[in-house]
Amino acid sequence: MALNWDFSGLQITFLGTSSGVPTRTRNVSGVALRLPQRAEVWLFDCGEGTQHQFLRSELKVSQLTRIFITHMHGDHIFGLMGLLASCGLAANPERIDIYGPAELEDYLKACRRYSQTHFSYPIKVHAVSPGVLYEDDEYVVSCQLLKHRVPAFGYRVAEKDHPGHFNVEQAAALGIPSGPLYGRLKRGEVIVLPDGRRVNGADLCGPTQIGRKLAYCTDTIFCDSAVELAQQADVLIHEATFAHQDADLAYQRLHSTSTMAAQVALAAQVKQLIMTHFSPRYAPGNPIELKDLLAEARAIFPNTVMASDLWSYEIGRPKADKPSRATRV
Repeated sequence: MALNWDFSGLQITFLGTSSGVPTRTRNVSGVALRLPQRAEVWLFDCGEGTQHQFLRSELKVSQLTRIFITHMHGDHIFGLMGLLASCGLAANPERIDIYGPAELEDYLKACRRYSQTHFSYPIKVHAVSPGVLYEDDEYVVSCQLLKHRVPAFGYRVAEKDHPGHFNVEQAAALGIPSGPLYGRLKRGEVIVLPDGRRVNGADLCGPTQIGRKLAYCTDTIFCDSAVELAQQADVLIHEATFAHQDADLAYQRLHSTSTMAAQVALAAQVKQLIMTHFSPRYAPGNPIELKDLLAEARAIFPNTVMASDLWSYEIGRPKADKPSRATRV
């Protein structure tokens, strides 16, 4: 049977996949989530050079509406002030909401004060705590405290379930006039027609479209809160700073190995693991290379890939069982 897929929305683009410092091929942390139907871009972390990565991608910085910062280490925030300043000069956003640790607002205030920068658009900084931090008609964003050397939060974006396709032809055949009644039926309500017939909207709608789920966990060592955050996610983006052979370094610095990332994915029963935040020590030609980290993770969780800069991955909404697709930008 042919399978139909809706790939609209939830396009992930990796703007930086290195840990600590940039390399010739990898910038420091930054992940963009594009919501085409809303003409919005949400950004997760903003390492130095993130605005340059925007320019190299197909993303529009003018569509940036929300920024989620995991923690206050420089490789995750040093690009934030520059990006915000450039938005005011060129992009002219209507408003940007920024979420992150409590210290984030003081950091931005100091940057603005000493650089004498004035934003021409409103910015609201939200200090996050575990639980739901944003919700609208389509999405719920929540966070959990991870385990790192400083307070670090992982984020989960959950799309709300959508009613199934409404069968207009069947409704018309039943003599139901178009208009407000169709809206009620689409919502699954039971209506009573003028002739006394009762019609259940659920009978006129296809199967509910289950909302897609994305989890973003960095920087952290393996922890239960990462597993909780990633439960049943379509995609888990998880740091894999170190190889399994360097687990001692991971424990010292409270970062994850490739095997820890895979263990989180396995325990959370996610569909796809995407590893990122790689130490530069695994460059080609070194005793351990990134391909070795990928092999380690796949031995535990086979559906694992490694992110690279400017690589995009779309989470499709299935109408039948088929995996999502990845593309190069």
